[in-house]
Amino acid sequence: MAAIGPDKIAFDSPAPDFRLPATNGKTYALADVAGEKGTVIVFICNHCPYVIAVIDRLVADARALMQEGFGFAAICSNDARAYPDDSFPKMKEFAKAHAFPFPYLHDETQAVARVYDAVCTPDFFGYDKDKKLKYRGRLDAGRTSPPPKDAKHELLEAMRAIGKTGEAPGEQIAAIGCSIKWKA
Repeated sequence: MAAIGPDKIAFDSPAPDFRLPATNGKTYALADVAGEKGTVIVFICNHCPYVIAVIDRLVADARALMQEGFGFAAICSNDARAYPDDSFPKMKEFAKAHAFPFPYLHDETQAVARVYDAVCTPDFFGYDKDKKLKYRGRLDAGRTSPPPKDAKHELLEAMRAIGKTGEAPGEQIAAIGCSIKWKA
């Protein structure tokens, strides 16, 4: 397992649309998860130690953002054949165990991860109200261990700034995690 992060970021690019099944039995498009103030799309999986370490903080920050008018969705694009812990049935268990307040979407073909240029889990994409990319940073300073007590909630604060001013902080620290498990 090697920690990786994005190497190219196209700020102001439009959020690619999608239509994916969710663990709650519904199917969602981007418009269904978009929020009035902005939208977060995060690529995660069930087995990655980086995701496991941040999942409860991610859910708490997502819940806060959703209450403030932001949309939020998580997408799992990993090859479930090679990584059975990331299968759709296991995604349902993971979402339930962590009380996801947002849709957890299954990108079985990996087409959505490719068009978003997702590279790792977790990988955060923060969009403004017009669905233009403004944030490609991390959740917070935690990695596989908790962040320091005084650490900023980087995603939360960036999305609040985007909702208020249309712009995210200039300095963004890229998320790192396990690579997306691509199909052969």
